[in-house]
Amino acid sequence: MLKSLVRRVGAALGLSLLLGSVPAQARAPQTARPALWEVSDPDTIVYLFGTIHLLPEDMKWRTPAFDRAVGQAQQLVVETIVDQQNPQSIAAAEAQLGFKQGLPPIVQRVPPAQVGRLRAAIAKSGAPEPVFNQMKTWLAAITLLAVQFKDMGLHGKNGPEEILRQQFLSAHKPIDQLETNVEQFTYFDRMSEKAQRELLQGALEPQASTDKEFGGMLSSWSRGDVNAIAVTFNRELSQSPEIRKLLLQQRNANWAKWIEGRMAQPGTVLVAVGAGHLAGKDSVVEKLRSDGYKVRRIQ
Repeated sequence: MLKSLVRRVGAALGLSLLLGSVPAQARAPQTARPALWEVSDPDTIVYLFGTIHLLPEDMKWRTPAFDRAVGQAQQLVVETIVDQQNPQSIAAAEAQLGFKQGLPPIVQRVPPAQVGRLRAAIAKSGAPEPVFNQMKTWLAAITLLAVQFKDMGLHGKNGPEEILRQQFLSAHKPIDQLETNVEQFTYFDRMSEKAQRELLQGALEPQASTDKEFGGMLSSWSRGDVNAIAVTFNRELSQSPEIRKLLLQQRNANWAKWIEGRMAQPGTVLVAVGAGHLAGKDSVVEKLRSDGYKVRRIQ
């Protein structure tokens, strides 16, 4: 059921802790005009930019309108801060939430037909199987998903969040986050074991399907086609209401509340989050509108 959802969730719902960028050879050079919104009052502007965390190295996604917004922004806000050079915070969050004694062996958490594929994936990870036996199923799933991306040559330097983070650091402008590393992992930790095992099975799907899945998402994002992104997620997340609630609806509500609080302070802020959070009826954009804020699309 989650063979494509597990990758789409990472790409456009912003599981920033895991995902980097698609290597250049995986895609032809492209030019993108991703969606950008503005929420404003007399003394505050909040720009909302929908990112996709997996991008070809040679994709040109910055536009004059986007660069004007970046230039005006006094602060960058991302989902969670990922320091590519100092991963200790992520490792500490994993250690805090992702391990537990007395769990069933990892091979008992997938159907028998997938045990061979699971063991092959574990071997690629470099960690021995007994370590995975102590991992909660959600951590095993995202660890093996990260191995898939690593095999594709993925890295974080080309993702919009990392590029923007470096730009704001160089300009000595503050960077904030909507979720800490621990808080982002907590959403997985709240999942039922059934949902966690669905994620694990999704992480074991052959890489051959990845190009088609990411190609469709990348195309929608490049066109700024928010409706296409929403249709995709509505269709796939409807198969797992639990994952929809935890990874999409609850987080969107929290982030809309944060933005509304920020509107009470003067200044200009750029908020960059996964594009899936800004598409559809449960999106941050629609929640702000329903609360009476005027949200204007500027790209």
